[in-house]
Amino acid sequence: MKKLLLNLLLGIFLSLVIINCANRGRPEGGPKDIAPPAIVKSSPENYTTNFTNKEIEIVFDEYIKIKDIKKQLIISPPMTWDPDITPLGSASKTIKIKINDTLEANTTYAFNFGNSITDNNEGNPFPYYRYVFSTGDYIDSLSVKGQIIDAVKRETETFVSVALYEVDSTFTDSIIYKQTPKYITNTLDSLTTFSIDNIKAGKYMLMAIKDNNGDNKFQQKTDQIAFHKNFIEVPTDSLYTLKLFSEALDFNAIRPRLISGEKIVFGYEGDYKDMKIKILSDVPEEFVSRVTKDKKTDSLYYWYKPRLEVDSLLFRVTHPTFKKDFTARISEQERDSLTIVASPSGNIDYDEAFKITGSTPFTVFDETKISIMDKDSVNVDFTTKFDSITNTYDFNFNKTADNSYQIQVLPEAFEGFFENKNDTLNYSIKTKKESESNLRIDLKNAIYPVIVQLTDKNGEVKLEQYVTEERLIDFLNIEPGKYFLQVVFDTNGNRKYDTGSYLKKIQPERISLLPSKDDDDIRGGWDYIWPINLLD
Repeated sequence: MKKLLLNLLLGIFLSLVIINCANRGRPEGGPKDIAPPAIVKSSPENYTTNFTNKEIEIVFDEYIKIKDIKKQLIISPPMTWDPDITPLGSASKTIKIKINDTLEANTTYAFNFGNSITDNNEGNPFPYYRYVFSTGDYIDSLSVKGQIIDAVKRETETFVSVALYEVDSTFTDSIIYKQTPKYITNTLDSLTTFSIDNIKAGKYMLMAIKDNNGDNKFQQKTDQIAFHKNFIEVPTDSLYTLKLFSEALDFNAIRPRLISGEKIVFGYEGDYKDMKIKILSDVPEEFVSRVTKDKKTDSLYYWYKPRLEVDSLLFRVTHPTFKKDFTARISEQERDSLTIVASPSGNIDYDEAFKITGSTPFTVFDETKISIMDKDSVNVDFTTKFDSITNTYDFNFNKTADNSYQIQVLPEAFEGFFENKNDTLNYSIKTKKESESNLRIDLKNAIYPVIVQLTDKNGEVKLEQYVTEERLIDFLNIEPGKYFLQVVFDTNGNRKYDTGSYLKKIQPERISLLPSKDDDDIRGGWDYIWPINLLD
């Protein structure tokens, strides 16, 4: 009996234990860890003077990770040989920095870690940590501060390097292409302001670059640049504004090559408009040539005839800043035939020209074999304009709203460079219904001339007017949508925006970027007045 009672009590106890275990939920966790890691010690200590070590250790109170170190870490002054930093990609409580460079005497160095240090579990950053030391008796403590803006864009680039070059007996303007700066910082991924810290008193050249290859030197092809117009004296209380821009490439020609029969391509960099191509080889008296531009690439095509029985041709390419002789290898290849492309297709704007472009240079054009007729079968008068470099004829004619136009090109209206002619061609285009949406710009305090432009959210210019004096600026019958306004101050009066040049010490022309119209779309059937005061 006792044994039975003992077994019964044991069974009840075990059942209660099992039930209790089954009902027991996951223990409630504490509050989420949002605190960044903390530094326990540094060896040598931060802000050490008379620094001679080759290795630095920074110990944290918890496991940390280092991420995106190549972008985030900024060392000022830059080092020729990057230090080894561990751990990378694994968790540790200690950051070790092994210095591989020879340090300059009496110089303050700063390691700016940006947002690269986070705790291992929650990813809480230890933001903008700086480790500073000096190889001399004191820590330099002066600063240069300011902001970066973009010359043409509404949003400024991230990760812009801002640098100081010491102006001494060795300073030349070309230093930015050849040497790293004396001091450097970076705006990283969240700021447009900058502060170059721990610098010594002196005279400096202040500049910034969007350094796309990370070598702390300016590469004209790939980098944007900004510079202060005058040298600065440190210490200074001034706040400096640097305007970031892309330079126009210096002209350079690329070795030519034959790409089809009697057609040689000349690649180039920079502005091609003053580029001249001259043949130096002996050619027959009946030799003729033409030059056209590729629509998409930086290339000129040199067309010639008759066919020459030679292995190569010698050319000279000249430009106001360039002169070089080139040899092009010649072989027998099939010539291009004439094909014709027309634009636009579908809809055409009221002030837009209808364009016909040839794949080989046009040599003959018979205007009498072209006709334009509207939807009422009424012939429409037109005028033409030929651009030889693009090999394009513009057809200009008056257009009315909600109309369609049939354009017919009869055979042999066009003849190409190699005596090819066109067949019958027919095109159909139309205009949209009148939108009755008009926008009037009331511009105050402008310095004329200016280019007033309406753009979309991506900065693409949709409409523009060139304005030489104070007046009301009307954009009539515009398409409904959201527009942004920008005003280009055409300082040199050449009717276009001009970028800057570091070596010529020319800043880019000023562009005032205004917000969208009341943050509302322009709707059909409405008239809008947009008062703009450029002093606001």
